[in-house]
Amino acid sequence: MKRILIYLSFITLVTIITYSCERDDICAETTQTTPRLIIEFYDAADTDELKNVPRLTVYGEGLVTDPTEASDTTLVFNNNINLVELPLRIGTEDETITTRYVLEKETNFRLDTDDTTESNIDIIEITYSTEFVFVSRACGYKSIFNNISVTRVTDSEPWIGNIEIETTLESTIENENTTHVRIFH
Repeated sequence: MKRILIYLSFITLVTIITYSCERDDICAETTQTTPRLIIEFYDAADTDELKNVPRLTVYGEGLVTDPTEASDTTLVFNNNINLVELPLRIGTEDETITTRYVLEKETNFRLDTDDTTESNIDIIEITYSTEFVFVSRACGYKSIFNNISVTRVTDSEPWIGNIEIETTLESTIENENTTHVRIFH
């Protein structure tokens, strides 16, 4: 009888310990966290057609002092591209923030050194406010971006014709499942 009591006590103790333990909290890769701004480039003449931007370089303004030099801060560099994903700066909640990106078309400083094509630089300003949303104990908080506004800084030779924010957004970026901004060129 004493053996049975010890055995049952042991089983009860193991059961209590097993059920009181929690699984490891690991933020799964599939969990939506702070989204990047998704920009697609469209043909200005046919607004439903995607249009590649030849030799596009994108970098955050102020991160590169000389755009003719290679830099680790360059976000996108591709021969022909029609979509970019840009991270946005995060501030305090409900603070209005402006992030500026330089979009350089026909970049010739890394691909073809013999190419004499002049690059064309346009700057876009993204203005928004940040809101923090709790995701889970493992993932913590993510930021969503409200009151999105995207404008092009005016210059003498723009290659960007028009900028539209996707109408289904209601000026909020919560995930990366859709295009947020369309740039026509």
